[in-house]
Amino acid sequence: MLKKRIIPKFLVRGGRLVKGVRFHENFREAGNPVSTAKVYDAYGVDELLFVDIDATPQDRPATGSIIERVSEEVFMPFTVGGGVRHLDEIAVLLRSGADKVCINTAAIENPAFVRDAASRYGNQCIVVGIDYKVFADGSARVFSRCGSKESTYGPLEWALRMQDAHAGEIMLCSIDRDGTMGGYDLDMIAQVSDQLEIPLIASSGAGTLQHCHDALSAGASAITISSMFLFSDHSPIKVRSYLATNGVNVRAQKGSHS
Repeated sequence: MLKKRIIPKFLVRGGRLVKGVRFHENFREAGNPVSTAKVYDAYGVDELLFVDIDATPQDRPATGSIIERVSEEVFMPFTVGGGVRHLDEIAVLLRSGADKVCINTAAIENPAFVRDAASRYGNQCIVVGIDYKVFADGSARVFSRCGSKESTYGPLEWALRMQDAHAGEIMLCSIDRDGTMGGYDLDMIAQVSDQLEIPLIASSGAGTLQHCHDALSAGASAITISSMFLFSDHSPIKVRSYLATNGVNVRAQKGSHS
């Protein structure tokens, strides 16, 4: 059985680590991404996720210089997202040290891009991010361009289509829960994970150790955590210990802080 993964999520703006709520509200600066990455590396987390949140609005790819600096300092896999639209941009990020790239807006605007990227670089390198909102009537829609543009797709429909396009993983991100620390969208996680054959990463909502357990128990293969690590006293060691104690199959703790 594959072990469940814990993935700190870094949102980078102007070279600094930031965190907001519901994508656009109450942004707070949270430090230097490189030095923070070194701390998590010492804690022995499974992976890191970096998202350059200025990249898509500015019509540019994620900044490679930060990725190069991080790759020199950490020794775990990490994924980079933000503004990736062309195959050669993927090549640049991989050469800079990224192990995977996360594609969101470009997948919606050109679904063939995911298939082309997986064909050239391998599906293990391609993560498709699905940002979605749930409406009052219970329906849900996928959004692109940092949550500002509504598509015609539902999250499950789009996840299955991206699986067919040979994405290696799906990252499911609830815009409504982003930064709220109110818990993951367990119903959506269960619905999508039940239909997927590839790993599902649950993102948005972690605020307690129980939230992390609930998301993985609902079917997620991995969870991303941002606000809970940045703005509370919960650490990757606490999360891993809690999950292991409560029957979740996680990797044994490693790192200089273990």
